[in-house]
Amino acid sequence: MSTTARRVAAASAALFLGAVALSACGANDAEKGGSDGGKGGTIALLLPESKTTRYEAHDRPLFEAKVKELCGDCKVLYYNADQDEAKQAQQMTTALDQGADVVVLDPVNGEGATGMVDEAKGQDVPVVAYDRFIENADYYMSFDNETVGKMQAQALVDAMGDKGDILMLNGAPSDPNAAQFKAGAHSVLDGSGVKILAEYDNPDWSPENAQQWTTDQLNKYDPAKIGGVYAANDGQAGGVIAALTDHIAADKLPPITGQDAEVAAIQRILAGEQTMTIYKPIPIEAETAAEVAVLLAHGDDVPATTDTGIAQSTYKDVKSYIFTPIVVTKDNVADTVIADKFYEASEICTGEYAQACTEAGVS
Repeated sequence: MSTTARRVAAASAALFLGAVALSACGANDAEKGGSDGGKGGTIALLLPESKTTRYEAHDRPLFEAKVKELCGDCKVLYYNADQDEAKQAQQMTTALDQGADVVVLDPVNGEGATGMVDEAKGQDVPVVAYDRFIENADYYMSFDNETVGKMQAQALVDAMGDKGDILMLNGAPSDPNAAQFKAGAHSVLDGSGVKILAEYDNPDWSPENAQQWTTDQLNKYDPAKIGGVYAANDGQAGGVIAALTDHIAADKLPPITGQDAEVAAIQRILAGEQTMTIYKPIPIEAETAAEVAVLLAHGDDVPATTDTGIAQSTYKDVKSYIFTPIVVTKDNVADTVIADKFYEASEICTGEYAQACTEAGVS
């Protein structure tokens, strides 16, 4: 399926689910500006951290806006754990004490979150595992994470001509997605002509850790020997680039991967400093989570399948919606994050990046 077809399918799925949820909120919703005619509910949204910009910039506002659209009488309780597992556990307890009818949980630690799921289920409150898998959740929605790792690694191998030495920076060991990215990447790298000089599992995904670790490797290895860098997300890619540019001119940087399609990463891609990123159309994920949460809050059935090519599947015995990621390079910035209105060109094409935008047809 082409990139355009995938995006169309994803958008259609959202519209389908939205229609179901709108029906659940009542036929008079449109006339009442999104009000559900008194059929409200309390929905808790628990996100894991704020160092990755997507959560505060995209996931939260998209989720809250969709809930408001579908159910004007619904209330959203929002919490961010700041990468603190114990804090998130307390936030779950607080949300339940405040009357949450459903919890949408993106866990700091996927394995450790099973206790939070059990706590919610002990009070007959369903849990949607958002972006990161949790055993025994009622629903799970995310992108195909092993495919993300494979896409990143293949882009790196291709950019390096299938030869040379790389540094590899993975995500937090407590993040189940990180393990899937890593597995997908290794499935490509281990059978390729590139060699991993050193590998690092970043405990909190932070750019600062990525920069320090890369600096340490540059003290061990000749910077000219680094032929490429696998960075599991854009924040780490930024830290890697900060370390490398202390030793290498910006226009001589090796191929570097990323993920999340952050504004800074798109700018680096256009400037030739970062090779690619993975764009995960967060609107389809956040809005689908909101639609499912509204249905669950009302005690209504969640659709098992759609008629648009995105079917509800089962992942480790949990009902799931899995979405397809997209590779973004300099050549398709205009056709992906700009065309989807994920960003306006004015957010990217600032100052020193204006000329690069013009050359890439981003306007």
